Amino acid sequence: MKLKSEDSSIVIGLHRMVSDMDRETRQICSGFGLTLGQFAVLEALRTKGPLTVGQVKALVLSSDGTIPVIAGNLEKQGYIVREQDSCDRRKYILSLTDRGRELIDQVCPENNRRLTELLSPLSAEDKKELRSAIGKYRAHRKKNGEKENI
Repeated sequence: MKLKSEDSSIVIGLHRMVSDMDRETRQICSGFGLTLGQFAVLEALRTKGPLTVGQVKALVLSSDGTIPVIAGNLEKQGYIVREQDSCDRRKYILSLTDRGRELIDQVCPENNRRLTELLSPLSAEDKKELRSAIGKYRAHRKKNGEKENI
């Protein structure tokens, strides 16, 4: 199905916004010695608490195989621990260490400040409408059988 010009413009605009925000976040992360992927994993664990590798993968929208590599690197750096799930020995639970929490507690506020600056041209009403549109899109996808992320 061919995208209508308006739909294409929306998709391109959203992609550009996300790319801009990712570029800014990547720059902040590099100042703390982290990659964007490492930041995403640490931020997910900070927000949600201990998670399986699969749960982290779904939260950070990562491809198969990427999270175990990122987790291994974060574990070597002492930012997370990876423990076998006592209920399902095929799964591993990832948790922040004190060192990892200290780091992500520094990175997140700086990143949040920058994202707030990037979104400052939008009014409160614009943001409310955008959240509503995103919610409608996600509800439609879920209704049509698409797998929902955590």
